[in-house]
Amino acid sequence: MFDFRIKVFYTVARRLNFTKAAEELLISQPAVTNHIKELESHFNQALFERRGNKVVLTAAGKVLLKHTEAILEIYRQIEFDLGRLNQLFQGILHVGASTSITQYVLPPLLARFHKLHQDVRIELFSGNTELIEQALLDKQIEVGVIEGKSKRRELHYTPFVKDEIVLICSRKNPLAKKEEISLDELRKIPLLLREPGSGTLEVIADALKQKGIRLSDLLVEMQLGSTEAIKSYLQHSDCVAFLSLHAILKELESGTIKIIEIKKFTIHRTFYFITPQGQEGGLPALFIRFLLQNHNI
Repeated sequence: MFDFRIKVFYTVARRLNFTKAAEELLISQPAVTNHIKELESHFNQALFERRGNKVVLTAAGKVLLKHTEAILEIYRQIEFDLGRLNQLFQGILHVGASTSITQYVLPPLLARFHKLHQDVRIELFSGNTELIEQALLDKQIEVGVIEGKSKRRELHYTPFVKDEIVLICSRKNPLAKKEEISLDELRKIPLLLREPGSGTLEVIADALKQKGIRLSDLLVEMQLGSTEAIKSYLQHSDCVAFLSLHAILKELESGTIKIIEIKKFTIHRTFYFITPQGQEGGLPALFIRFLLQNHNI
């Protein structure tokens, strides 16, 4: 419906890499180059320039990118509104989700969504909460699902599901014989944490702060970049770790992990959908509405 060259330009501008843009668009790199040259000839201005091994947008390219984003958003809304008349939805939805949500919450919901809306292609980007928020602000995604507690004024936050973060250890850990420990005891136990920028780490730090405990007061043995890495590490050490209850259901069932209660201390949080302020309707709204209606099934 719209000039394919615009889509090519947008993909190159987002990737700043002709080869990766060609792979995403499923066309050859020479074809990408030709489309960009045609646009540059049409506007009589260079849109990209090379600086060593890097590709960067020129001033004209930045102006075109701004308008291209608006054009593509209008096009997505046209597709959505016309499809809604026949209850047929199509298009590409770029979704970003925090690592734990990507691994343990979204997959069954995405499978159900695809069965109902087979003409909607979801491209899922995973990273910690900080990365997902930035990806949304950079317009690399249209909707995010995060586990952090921070609120940025440029973003709209919609509550999704409740979660609990619990203290766990391996069944082989001597601490597994204990049903409960105190916060003072926690200070002396080797602890694994997620990496800086993680929404889980942010929530843990905030909950402990309310009890007068800083992360620097704890015996942190290591910070790891994924929940799976932490679970694996626990099986080979006497550390403990704070993890989402959603992330350890299989291990609890198999008996390889034990939850340790902490006296007078619990960590509850909410997962959130994030969208740009002022954004309404379209595939992001369809996606959010579906997940809200189906997450308990």
